[in-house]
Amino acid sequence: CLSHAYPLFHCTPIILTMKTVAAIIALAGSAAAFAPAQNGKASTALNARSDSPFVGELGAQAPLGFFDPLNVCEGFDQAQFDRLREVEIKHGRICQLAFLGQIVTRAGLRLPGNISTDGTKFSDIGEGWAGSFEVPTDGALQILFFIGFLELFVMKDVTGENEFVGDFRNGFIDFGWDSFDEETKLKKRAVELNNGRAAMMGILGLMVHEQLGGSVPIVGEL
Repeated sequence: CLSHAYPLFHCTPIILTMKTVAAIIALAGSAAAFAPAQNGKASTALNARSDSPFVGELGAQAPLGFFDPLNVCEGFDQAQFDRLREVEIKHGRICQLAFLGQIVTRAGLRLPGNISTDGTKFSDIGEGWAGSFEVPTDGALQILFFIGFLELFVMKDVTGENEFVGDFRNGFIDFGWDSFDEETKLKKRAVELNNGRAAMMGILGLMVHEQLGGSVPIVGEL
């Protein structure tokens, strides 16, 4: 904060502004999560790429339509686009867990037992970004190997039975998915995609505010 070195600078307005922006983004993301999926070509004024072959893809919905102002998907075929969509879905799922983890750990809920062989308990680790640096080497290796195992053997289409990009059931877990009609499936996929997008912005906002300090509703003190 510049106010310590230069009295003329006062950081409170900046912090309040960033919190306001974060709140608006979160609300917008959560509202978009329940918007119906667009199956046809979007035609809004804010649509940056109405000429793209991907304007009818899931997630290209009002008000932005297919938003690719940097032309990242220029010249992409369907396989390349699907690869980006798979990465987006994975990142969204991880960030949803990360945001929920922030809420749970700051509420005082921790796993029982030790995180490493030196006797360090899960409850000894702090919250948020700062807490990640308090994890002992043994615990960090456990987390790394577990994530690597999921990435290589679980969170992928192993059996070739997937119905869509991001379908990692592999003929094992269903939770009643096959009982839904196609319209309901599209809606639920759109909800997950947009919740993931909102969570990516949300966890980034929490990481920023953790450095700024202060309090965030539901999450608590940072």
